[in-house]
Amino acid sequence: MTTYAYYPGCSLTESAKEFDVSTRLVMERLGADVREIDGWTCCGASAVESVSSTLTHALPARNIALAQRQMPEADILVPCSACYLNHLRVEKDVMPDRATLSGVNDLLGAEGLSLAATGGRVRHILDVLVNDIGVQRLRESITKPLGGVVVAPYYGCQIVRPHADFDNPERPRSMEPLLAALGAEVLQWDMGARCCGASLMATRQDAALVSVGRILDAAHGADVIVTVCPMCQMNLEAYQAQAIRGGHARQGRPVVYLTQLLGLGMGFSEEEMLLGRNMAPKGSYAERAQTPAAGAEDAVEPGNT
Repeated sequence: MTTYAYYPGCSLTESAKEFDVSTRLVMERLGADVREIDGWTCCGASAVESVSSTLTHALPARNIALAQRQMPEADILVPCSACYLNHLRVEKDVMPDRATLSGVNDLLGAEGLSLAATGGRVRHILDVLVNDIGVQRLRESITKPLGGVVVAPYYGCQIVRPHADFDNPERPRSMEPLLAALGAEVLQWDMGARCCGASLMATRQDAALVSVGRILDAAHGADVIVTVCPMCQMNLEAYQAQAIRGGHARQGRPVVYLTQLLGLGMGFSEEEMLLGRNMAPKGSYAERAQTPAAGAEDAVEPGNT
């Protein structure tokens, strides 16, 4: 059983609680040992980089240092895309650079912590599902395949940019074999990596609603949009009505987390997957557990086609 040092981040303890709960249940069902980092704190989210370059490194570095002390050599599992990017920045920019690492450790030393130059890697949940768990083990865990459900996979910006560690930043595909293993039909579209407006929803909502509307309209024909980013999920779901009223979108649709959909396929109930917390109308995708869609058995890993 593989052990992961789990960093939920702030969103998953509040507005995206359904992402946290579904991630823990799905990973446990898949045989992973997910252990929350004791004493973790906010990594700075999307705001810290404009405030302080020092905090940009020090906040996530503290969480990695805690993980290194509590679970040496364990990879750090981060579901939230913004949190993933912040922690990955430490792995890429701080740990290999002696001067920067020394400066960060001067700060961490006040708490008796030290960030090592080597250790477990920072991993996004999608990366772990595809490259550690694998399609075959996922397929074997599916008891209620979602045959006939058309899914639009939405990745957002941050998990593949600027560091393309496990997928193509221009045309990501890593969700597709997972959805095929569920028996779902993947919508072929070109909006999966387009920005949803991100934090512009708080500062320039007029511009962000245009982005949301374009994504919603491009998902025409899908029963549900599936994402792995709390900010993307919030923008696409909570602001559907405004996008429609502003003439930016013709129709809304359900927007759920990948782990929620996987959990339904594994036989978890809607209540266990906290679908009641999702704001957009649920639609019929959750009830349409049928025979796996044609071709599900032939799903391949990304890059093998």
